[in-house]
Amino acid sequence: MSELITAELVDLDLSAETKDAAARALAERMVAAGRVTDLAGFLADVAAREAQMPTGLDGGIGIPHCRSTHVTEPTLAFGRSAAGIDFGAPDGPADLIFLIAAPAGGDADHLSILSTLARQLMDETFTGALRSATESERTAALIRGDEAPGEPAPDQTEAEPAAEAAEAGGEAPAPDEAPAPKPPAETSAAPAGQPTPAPFRIVAVTSCPTGIAHTYMAAESLEQAGKAAGVEVAVETQGSAGFQRLDPQLVADADGVIFAHDVEVRDKERFAGKPTVDVGVKAGIGRAAELIAEVRRKAAHGEVSAPARAAAPMDKDAEPGDGFATRLRKWLMTGVSYMVPFVAAGGLLIALAFAIGGYTINKAPSVADHFLWTESTSWAALLFQIGGVAFGFLVPVLAGFIAYGMADRPGLVPGFVGGAIALTVNAGFLGGLIAGLLAGAVVMTIQRVRIPAPLRGIMPVVVIPLLSSVVVGFLMFLVVGKPIAALQKGLTDWLSGLTGANAVILGALLGLMMCFDLGGPLNKVAYAFAVGGLANPNAGSLKVMAAVMAAGMVPPLAMALATTVRGRLFTKAERENGKAAWVLGASFITEGAIPFAAADPLRVIPSAMAGGAVTGALSMAFGCTLRAPHGGIFVVPLIGQPLLYLLAIAAGTGVSTALVILLKGLRKRPDTRPADSPASDGAGVTVAA
Repeated sequence: MSELITAELVDLDLSAETKDAAARALAERMVAAGRVTDLAGFLADVAAREAQMPTGLDGGIGIPHCRSTHVTEPTLAFGRSAAGIDFGAPDGPADLIFLIAAPAGGDADHLSILSTLARQLMDETFTGALRSATESERTAALIRGDEAPGEPAPDQTEAEPAAEAAEAGGEAPAPDEAPAPKPPAETSAAPAGQPTPAPFRIVAVTSCPTGIAHTYMAAESLEQAGKAAGVEVAVETQGSAGFQRLDPQLVADADGVIFAHDVEVRDKERFAGKPTVDVGVKAGIGRAAELIAEVRRKAAHGEVSAPARAAAPMDKDAEPGDGFATRLRKWLMTGVSYMVPFVAAGGLLIALAFAIGGYTINKAPSVADHFLWTESTSWAALLFQIGGVAFGFLVPVLAGFIAYGMADRPGLVPGFVGGAIALTVNAGFLGGLIAGLLAGAVVMTIQRVRIPAPLRGIMPVVVIPLLSSVVVGFLMFLVVGKPIAALQKGLTDWLSGLTGANAVILGALLGLMMCFDLGGPLNKVAYAFAVGGLANPNAGSLKVMAAVMAAGMVPPLAMALATTVRGRLFTKAERENGKAAWVLGASFITEGAIPFAAADPLRVIPSAMAGGAVTGALSMAFGCTLRAPHGGIFVVPLIGQPLLYLLAIAAGTGVSTALVILLKGLRKRPDTRPADSPASDGAGVTVAA
């Protein structure tokens, strides 16, 4: 691994007058050192980054930086300007300019060094040493960390204690005699017999567009401000050098949260429900003390962010400690979660097209060649063809984001390619699942190979997409594609032939799955099974889709009805949630029942499952069909046998409501104490307080 900065990349007499000229002067040194391959292209990337946000910082520092395909390895060039150069900092021109160049794909080792540098820039001792340096070699060593700033010269090491002693009127200690220890600093202590109060605890997330400099400088600034204020601050840096989540217990115990970011915070729901300050990353650098004071003020006034939504496991990345089965489920659910919006948009458009133009609208000519503004059939054809395009992304998106869940962004290209091939060979939904897993596995294998430093910059943008696409394409076309296509055809034929008791049993099973974890893995598996059938619709797959949506509407509707009929069995908060559950249930948002299940799972979940099974079985028995993958009660006009469909939902809702009321009522049995007990109304029944 080459050194991040050498003497040839240091200019202690930078004569440039503008930030563009300074970037060019330092970039030319990178080109001469073989670190940048295209000067004009690299400077264009630097300018694009500068346009997003000025890179000047308080204290006379400018840090132009970017990630670029024209960079062969992470590199740093340093220039010192006597006149100062305007980089947009509030306090004026910068005299210390650091040009940071990172390859498009980054490099964990080098980028970790850059993150350390970004933190050092917050240290006045470090920047002071750079301002006083007279040699390029020593300057490069300071920046690399090979030489510590502020080290006293050898002849001063012993002179300083003597001088201090003389000034104080005492004697200097002997050379071999250790100086007397200083008295301990005074600390605030709790009164005797009382425990020391716990310090205020803050968790923070910092991130910037390139994840190189501002991310880590903001983290360092927040940590230093926290120490000065007597506050514990733990920072999660979501930058290019890596993304290590804060310990969940640390987040749970935190008294407040600070987001200092210019890109979206990943897994933001982890921090919900706490006092939160949300600002740009530069505020984290320049106003850290103010941010800490603000979050403490919010905590004192009880101001918190919105409650955390109930996140299904598909929303979470696989953790290093997870078993293979857990990781596999999360990878698959990642693909499903990204696929669902395409399914909803495409499926609803197609369903509306059928409702307007009839089931023969699929044979209409392209609206690009034939469209009459005054004809409803033309509008129906337009909706159908737009929906068809959206639906065509279903399998590639599924495969692409399964691979993304496994290997992050490098998995996207082979995943999408594999998903598209699955459609080409008629492997359908199952083919997309397999293609995504293959793509992720291939990329993860390539990433384990040690690559020479000069090639690391092109790995993510050239080598990995090329090699992984070739391997996945070969496997999908020539090895697994046809067997999966045969399996997909068998599944489609089986669904098409479902009748009688088999259909009813399948409906009940899907209803149980939809209501077991209320939006969790089993719910998503059942939903994905139904949606997969819509890719090749037939009578059986349309019945399955109808049964799944009907069952998924039951839990929130049942909780809403129960809070209306027997409100005294529920808390005030649950009764308020019940009002919202009417709308959520009608919209096919099963998660609307989660607040009730979280408070009383042993009574709510079995009740919901019973009602879901009844609804799923009845929907299949009635032969109800559905072409729309979502929409709840709002797509009832598009449902086959709509009145019977509503009857099935009503029956399941009634069963769940009755069961949850019965189970909750058993919890409040009559008091067995004597009738004259103070807690009794005289008839042996407990009086509510």
